Amino acid sequence: MEMLLSQMWSFLGLLTVLQNVLPTQLLTLLHSLYDSLHDLLTPFSYYDVPEFNAYSSNLDPNHLYRHVSLYLNGLHSASSSAHSQRLSLSRSPSGRLAFTLAPGHSLPDSFLGHRLSWTHHVDTLQDSLEEKRSFTLKLPKRHRHALLLPYLRHVSSSADAFDRHSRHLRLSTNSGTAWVSVPFNHPSSFNTLALDPHLKRRLTHDLSAFSTAKDYYRSVGRAWKRGYLLYGPPGSGKSSFIAAMANFLNYDVYDLELTKVSDNSELRALLMQTTNRSIIVIEDIDCSLHLTTFIHRRVNRSTNHSKSNVNKSNIDNDGGGRVTLSGLLNFTDGLWSCCGEERIIVFTTNHKDYVDPALVRPGRMDMHVRLGMCGAHALKELARNYLGLEDHPLFHTLESCIRAGGALTPAEIGEMMLKNRGDPNAAMKEVLAAFQGSIVKGGGGDKEGSYWSMVDDAEGMTDGSWIVVIAGELGDGVVPREGSREEEEGEEW
Repeated sequence: MEMLLSQMWSFLGLLTVLQNVLPTQLLTLLHSLYDSLHDLLTPFSYYDVPEFNAYSSNLDPNHLYRHVSLYLNGLHSASSSAHSQRLSLSRSPSGRLAFTLAPGHSLPDSFLGHRLSWTHHVDTLQDSLEEKRSFTLKLPKRHRHALLLPYLRHVSSSADAFDRHSRHLRLSTNSGTAWVSVPFNHPSSFNTLALDPHLKRRLTHDLSAFSTAKDYYRSVGRAWKRGYLLYGPPGSGKSSFIAAMANFLNYDVYDLELTKVSDNSELRALLMQTTNRSIIVIEDIDCSLHLTTFIHRRVNRSTNHSKSNVNKSNIDNDGGGRVTLSGLLNFTDGLWSCCGEERIIVFTTNHKDYVDPALVRPGRMDMHVRLGMCGAHALKELARNYLGLEDHPLFHTLESCIRAGGALTPAEIGEMMLKNRGDPNAAMKEVLAAFQGSIVKGGGGDKEGSYWSMVDDAEGMTDGSWIVVIAGELGDGVVPREGSREEEEGEEW
């Protein structure tokens, strides 16, 4: 044994001497010959997956590297047989554990009855603190042509599925030409939203169908995106609705503040930086950079007539250096809108009639959802969430107040219940008093109450709290609201 160790040390010493004596070109040639001989004799093939694409000079991320990292994380989480000698652990702000293959270690896998393995490499660049990261795939050489592409497709699809269920959501806002993000931990969900159950089913079905429709969108030649217009008075739950969408789909949220965007080029740059599986939100679109036509349906129609005839070309050409209507249209439905996949664009507004029709036509805003004053179903949902009440003697009286024209937003009712959460009876009495007060004031405790009532009357529906219009599908029609005969009979929308 001592003789063997002595010979090994002698051999290593000889190699060190040769490295110092032999020319660099000769050493490179010998190393290349050794690699070729090793590749010829070994029964395995090796494929490197670097963190960044080699053909790019701008450190373009290699998406396959991210897929492999997610796949190995999911592989270790789902299978007790897939084990490595060492794993790196990290914990997200949400408390989830993430596994990462430690540098220099391998993780075995199997596919179609063949044994494969992944090895994680981290090399420090010479004269630099930067690190070069990569994964190496080892698979049987005899079957490499039959295994490689199907296996990589399996890796990517499994990584996508794992990412959907385990990703840590981020909330981003724009600052200059970049996004600044924080963890997104909003607790809102469709279970906690004060919405009619029929509306919840309709919306969750639409979102689920969209998230699984990649092949369908590609087959019909459309970008894989969908637009939602949320409109209604302040406090009707538009922001909570967006948070519920993000949690339901497990999508990141990009809150785009148009007033901070200098021009159309900067808007495009921001769009290109957004990730797939994300919701891009522009709140209060009617107040953003004069991009609206200011159509008024209320009083003084003739006085404001000039505002409704704003020339769209003047808006687009009124000086450079800012976002124009045409730039926003191209952002939502033009060529630049297809630079990513699986995206939802959401506009919110308190006044739908003030928004330029070009922004909300079919193909841009596919679903128009009106979130109005609190109806009977929403009131019971709030009482269940805030107070734990399934029934209460005042429910019937409160429903009568709603039918009589009482109007309060879900935010107003939620605040009363939150304040009196220790005394449900006191909370219900305060809500009843507020509804009665709104009836005395003529419908709603805010200035917009008469406006929303007028819209309801014009559409022949005054007893509900929401409307859904599917752009291009129902034209100017509306979906039956809560408590209507059509909904109870289950008529299709």
